Amino acid sequence: MKYAADFRQEARAALQGKWPLAILVGLVAAILGGATSGGPEFKINFTGGSLNANIQYAGQTIYSWGDGITPGLRAVLVGGAIYLILAAIVLGVLYFILGSVIEVGYARFNLNLTAGEKPSFETLFSYFPNWKTVAMARLLQTVYILLWTLLLVIPGIVAGYSYAMTDYILAEHPELTAGEAIAQSKAMMAGNRWRLFCLQFSFIGWDILCALTLGIGNLALRPYEMAAIAAFYREISGGVAPKPELGSAF
Repeated sequence: MKYAADFRQEARAALQGKWPLAILVGLVAAILGGATSGGPEFKINFTGGSLNANIQYAGQTIYSWGDGITPGLRAVLVGGAIYLILAAIVLGVLYFILGSVIEVGYARFNLNLTAGEKPSFETLFSYFPNWKTVAMARLLQTVYILLWTLLLVIPGIVAGYSYAMTDYILAEHPELTAGEAIAQSKAMMAGNRWRLFCLQFSFIGWDILCALTLGIGNLALRPYEMAAIAAFYREISGGVAPKPELGSAF
């Protein structure tokens, strides 16, 4: 049985001579896969019978309109707010789908890296033909973890570790459905959840150092961690084909 130090050593060996590409791919994956920016926000609220509108940045009001809003401008603002909400929903769905595809592509990149194959930047975008499956897998994982968390925090954390290998499974076996991939991850992680936790915890010293660099160090730490987790997946999967009949994904 391999331990955290073994997976870290495999990751370092896989990254040797490939750090610049791994950092670039990790950065792009983070940007496209769910990172948000705290830009200005337009807020409208109704207080004490009057409509108020303001622009906020980082939670602080930087410009505000109060009771001086005319009925005509009020209608424009309300209509504009509805339009912005609908646009935000559409963009949110598209970004969710994009992030799902990128996540699986990033998993494939790291699997190739740890297998000694030549990694390529284009791998990030290689799963667009399977966007429905990967997006559904991400959605189901989110819902399942949320439902488990509603019971208690600990079951939610356990569920998160149970589903942790889903992206890697879909990267290797895109023919599976979302439910089958999640069920396979759940079966694969039985008895291995603690091992993955220990592997992630073994990076705590690097995490602290990266915090001292205001997060800049994460540019290098993220590829290191992901390569180690890919090596972990290779070890517990053993190259065995998945068995969809293993049971419920939930």
